[in-house]
Amino acid sequence: MPSVAVDTGPLVALFDKDEAEHAAAEEFLARTTSRLITNIAVITEALYLLGFSTQVQTDFLEWAIAGLEVDRETASDLPRIIAIMKKYDDLPADFADASLVALCERRGIADVATLDADFDVYRTVDRKHLRNVFFAR
Repeated sequence: MPSVAVDTGPLVALFDKDEAEHAAAEEFLARTTSRLITNIAVITEALYLLGFSTQVQTDFLEWAIAGLEVDRETASDLPRIIAIMKKYDDLPADFADASLVALCERRGIADVATLDADFDVYRTVDRKHLRNVFFAR
């Protein structure tokens, strides 16, 4: 089964009904047949942005347990994350974004689900583009 690395934006949009891309996030989740993978950096960022409601945060975490595979190797990716953040400091690449790029490199994942245009710029260590499948039909 193919994998998609999921960034913060779609996760927040899925659980915040006031987000502009809420319907798109629901539609993405309904149509995807791929395994959804993220990491603790993305989950932490999503929880911060969902901080308007503890109930929404816990709903998100309960969904994440069943709906996401949470990669556990972010600590081993730290040297690569630093390199990515330095390379893209003009964007700037934040920790969550850089950790997701490193996860994709390590696991050979080519597809991401994101609302972040910076992923159009990021390249893997072997100069490959990550394909944003969030809005793909």
